[in-house]
Amino acid sequence: MILFVDTLLVLMILSAFLLLGSSRLGACIRFVAFQGFLVGLFPLVVGTYGPSLRVVIIALVIVASKGIAFPVLLSRALRESETNREVQPFVGYGLSLLFGLISLVVSFQLDNRLGLPPHYSSDLVVPVSFFMMMGGLFLIVARKTAVNQVVGYLVLENGISVFGLALVRDIPVLIEMGVLMDVFVAVLVMGIAIYRINREFDHIDSDRLNQLKG
Repeated sequence: MILFVDTLLVLMILSAFLLLGSSRLGACIRFVAFQGFLVGLFPLVVGTYGPSLRVVIIALVIVASKGIAFPVLLSRALRESETNREVQPFVGYGLSLLFGLISLVVSFQLDNRLGLPPHYSSDLVVPVSFFMMMGGLFLIVARKTAVNQVVGYLVLENGISVFGLALVRDIPVLIEMGVLMDVFVAVLVMGIAIYRINREFDHIDSDRLNQLKG
């Protein structure tokens, strides 16, 4: 089981690097959808969780929301905007990959220094969750298009979810569903915002909204 968890975590690292290095918005949405599927598998394989009906329902809800619903909303917003690539981000893709490498090393150092409780599944879980949180924040700050910024928010939330699953033996259902509902509302609002930005300004470059300052 630990080998399977490690495999999921390595796939998450690879998907995060693909997000940092890709200019194609459609591909970024697919990568974050793949991450959502991976996060949805975690309740089934980490800690002391068993194949109970409650755990299966939680996993299905995570997959349905993060792996299907959110990417569908983003894909629809992307089609409406008729935008395919982010050409000039604040930070170039080469430097973004370098940041990813540095943040991965820093994440392992943080895990060693913080003295967190024992991990119930894999020693990689906490460093990978830190790496995803830093990567998500970086995407929010370093990208101009609203779609990529929403993708960064989802990556950040995925990292938080992995961190919680790493350190908590049991998942309170109401808390988990409440968090997912908050994320759903946030992504829905962001999708509407992307649509409105494109409708009014014929682009989804959030940086150009600075021109509205009077």
